Amino acid sequence: MSTARPKILLACNQWVRDNYLAPVDIERLESFAQWEWFACEGGGIYDTNQNPEAAAQLRARLADVDGLIICHGAPTLDAALLEAAPQLKIIGELEGDRFASRIDLEAAWARGLRTVDTTNGSSYPVAEWALGLMLVALRNAGAQFRRMIAGENGWQREELEKSRGMLTGKRVGLIGGGHMGRRLIKLLRPFETEIWVHDPYLPREMAEALGFLQTSLDNVLSKCDVIVCLAPLTPKTRGMIGQRELALIPSGTVLVNVSRGPVIDATALVARLKQGDIFAGLDVFDPEPIPPDHEILKLSNVFLSPHIGWYSGDKHPHFFNLMVDEFDRFFQGHETYFDLTPRSQANRLGNKPS
Repeated sequence: MSTARPKILLACNQWVRDNYLAPVDIERLESFAQWEWFACEGGGIYDTNQNPEAAAQLRARLADVDGLIICHGAPTLDAALLEAAPQLKIIGELEGDRFASRIDLEAAWARGLRTVDTTNGSSYPVAEWALGLMLVALRNAGAQFRRMIAGENGWQREELEKSRGMLTGKRVGLIGGGHMGRRLIKLLRPFETEIWVHDPYLPREMAEALGFLQTSLDNVLSKCDVIVCLAPLTPKTRGMIGQRELALIPSGTVLVNVSRGPVIDATALVARLKQGDIFAGLDVFDPEPIPPDHEILKLSNVFLSPHIGWYSGDKHPHFFNLMVDEFDRFFQGHETYFDLTPRSQANRLGNKPS
């Protein structure tokens, strides 16, 4: 790599500039690079800026740029824009919610560009909340809390003994082994759990490296004490866990979902929970917000939270922090962690893994 300080352009709207860029991370970026901000208004997590004027203005800024970071408000980096950036080496998407709508990946890869994203910045607090929901549901604490606020003080041994108690030594099945799943595996180590993972997109060698058993969805559902759904919502995973799959879950099992509600068929889930022999901790549901008269709210074997797993408690989310790490690694001549590749995109779009 050249010893010259790379020039990095950040293309995003004012909201991202104000809320995502922590001063300490800006200082870290300035320690190894020059950077400028290209303000482009509009846009959200999922969409891209369709204004031709914004694309033309961005094009005029790209001639001497070595690295480009994009987020809400940025136009799509298509082949025409990339042709205007002869020095560009790396593109980073801060928060595209996994689908890279602001990057023409084929065009970028054709030019030999490194493409990374840090949407996983919200995965780490979710993994912690998944652990919390596991512990809560193992003791069916939602039912105990309902009893207490209803004025029924104390606990009943018969009711308590229906729950599973401690997490230590249990077999935990993860549906999805991405960033969230891998962080949860780390968090589970002190509990000495046996970990099974279903994820057809994982490289085979990861199971041995991280110490889990890679297996089928049916095995996770039918043979684990605790089941945690961590799969992203894609065309392939929508409704992936339906009536047949839920029927595989044995009595006494704990089911946690912190991914997206529609991964589990809501009607089938309610029907299974109404049997009263399994326990659930749900941070997500379909629909959201849950209607106030929905029967899921009345089930005593369910603990619910209103999709709060993403919240870290920090003033700034972790997307930019991780991106500065990535660009520092890249321009120091190291390998990046969070590459967008054909394999990762197949996962996110629900295509057949290659």
